[in-house]
Amino acid sequence: MLWACLLLPQLALDGVLRRRADNSPLVLVDGPLNARTVVAVNASARAAGLRIGQRLTAAQALLARFEAMAYDASDAQRWQQFLAGVAYRYSSQVALLPHAIVLEVSKSQSLFGSWQMMERRLREDVGQLDFRHRLAAAPTPHGAYVLAGVRDGQTALSHEGMLRLLESVPLHKSRLPPAAVDALPRMGIRCLGPLLRMPRDGLQRRFGAELLRAMDRLTGDAPAGLDLYLPPDAVDWTVELSHEVENIAALVFPLKRMTGDLAAYLSGRDGGVQRFVLRLEHRDAPATDVTVGMLAPERSAEVLFDAARGRLEQVQLPAPVLALRLIADDLPGFVPAGRDLFDERPATALPLEQLRERLRARLGDGALYQWGTTIDPRPEHSQRISADSEGPLDPRPRPTWLLDRPIPLRGALRIIAGPERMETGWWDGGDTRRDYYIVETELGQRAWAFCPPDEQTGWMLHGWFA
Repeated sequence: MLWACLLLPQLALDGVLRRRADNSPLVLVDGPLNARTVVAVNASARAAGLRIGQRLTAAQALLARFEAMAYDASDAQRWQQFLAGVAYRYSSQVALLPHAIVLEVSKSQSLFGSWQMMERRLREDVGQLDFRHRLAAAPTPHGAYVLAGVRDGQTALSHEGMLRLLESVPLHKSRLPPAAVDALPRMGIRCLGPLLRMPRDGLQRRFGAELLRAMDRLTGDAPAGLDLYLPPDAVDWTVELSHEVENIAALVFPLKRMTGDLAAYLSGRDGGVQRFVLRLEHRDAPATDVTVGMLAPERSAEVLFDAARGRLEQVQLPAPVLALRLIADDLPGFVPAGRDLFDERPATALPLEQLRERLRARLGDGALYQWGTTIDPRPEHSQRISADSEGPLDPRPRPTWLLDRPIPLRGALRIIAGPERMETGWWDGGDTRRDYYIVETELGQRAWAFCPPDEQTGWMLHGWFA
């Protein structure tokens, strides 16, 4: 087995920074109101001399103006759950550890390639979401967890290689029980290697069975004891805005971030979304719900953002917005649309799905139509406008312009496809017996024409292809 560990050392701070468009000094503080302590700082605050562990009063003496926010453990937990859903794309065995996510990747290598290729893709996915991280791999989840805490990028593909890397790990980075980590240096044991070679009976008498269990989980001599993560079947995310927003344009940045997160989460669970709700929460007024619906399940970040922004731009705010909430309680399966191997479209061309949803969002649900089918195969009765809930059109070729009644078609013709025999209509007196062909005229036009099987009336034109 091969386990990867995604260590997230600044999870709470990264979750806050993702909601901010500027890089002004920011710190997270925790502790009693009269003794607030800095627990996280962003880059500009660190450059100004603020450090983790400082009292808030000392930080205010060093820097006159910066933003201090309370550390929220539940917010960090929510971001960890979100990233576990993203990691679920790479493995069905995902588990959560403090400030980290571990996933078993050996069974996924036939799909994603070697660990080096998978590592690169996983880093790209997490990096695009703006979360700082470290990655390590080892035959045991706890071994990968320890190695990720020591140095980024460490990889042990075998059990022996993992033990060699663990040999020099300092005890304070070993993730072992704190009581043993504090006491062992007084016995001259400062690294994992000497500890793993010590007699187990003596360790158990001195530190109890807890230390031995932790050591066995680390080396793989005991089960890892992890509870596997399962992605939920619904999404309910809230972004609290830093100030009251009175203009829809100011909601574009958090909306783009939320739809991008939704696309990453849907990719992780191999699903899509066809309908979701944007709920704008106000202080003294009922929430404003904006329903975003699409013709088919989607998970492209661009499609989701365009559809949501188009709907949002049509809303008149009854009151300033304090928070933006995204609710999606139906996440159906997703089947990607087919693409040509050699796509000749211009680089700036929009995909059909994105263009379709953008037009529906801007012009309204009733502005776009698509062809539907009926149980009557006669062309005069088979073409109609379909409902949004209907499936795809019959794959047989049909003209986009169907004439009200067939007319004679003269001139030289070249048959491209056919015949397609049609014998129907006997039940209502409209008996139809025709052989349909796709033909090309002298001018290069493509037509849908037929010849009655038992008559010599020549070609009859019934429609033109675009």
